[in-house]
Amino acid sequence: MWDARFNTPDYVFGKAPAAFLVDHAEWLKPGKRGLAVADGEGRNSVFMAERGVETVAMDSSPNAIAKARALAAERSVSVEHHAASILDYDWQEAGFDIVAAIFIQFLAPAERDLVFARMIATLKPGGVLLLHGYTPNQIGFATGGPRAVENLYTEALLRNAFGELEIVELKSYERHLDEGDGHSGRSALIDLVARKPV
Repeated sequence: MWDARFNTPDYVFGKAPAAFLVDHAEWLKPGKRGLAVADGEGRNSVFMAERGVETVAMDSSPNAIAKARALAAERSVSVEHHAASILDYDWQEAGFDIVAAIFIQFLAPAERDLVFARMIATLKPGGVLLLHGYTPNQIGFATGGPRAVENLYTEALLRNAFGELEIVELKSYERHLDEGDGHSGRSALIDLVARKPV
């Protein structure tokens, strides 16, 4: 499904990074090692690399990865790309200072729990998780994201899932997004920034 969606010369979610990542760019420090989870067409991994982060990006869609590589070349940055499904990816234990998981809400709850646990495990001690997505209120906006309410995030769900991390920021809010055709219009969003204990 995703490979078909990305089978277009246009960038479905645009070439600019997610507004969330721009808002939290202070965490993207030169020399840090970062993972962009289910990175799609590369807009977020490229931004991470532009900030000096040694960036690894994984995605299951060959079409998306081809566009991500083209975008990295266009911006003259280096990103290490891995073609793998989010469930089959070889999550490196304590491998990353930063994990960016932006709009990865295509997972059923049981799969999501597994991926959340792997994201925690792949963080180095002191590493930071940057997670961004939609709340259930997004169903009413219909401006992007899943239509299955069980795939959406609440503050309680994220607080419970990432309770072993130090929660630096957790907030729900509304904002107008203009991130390609995929995310366009008034949106119900949620942000989590959490640090792994040293």
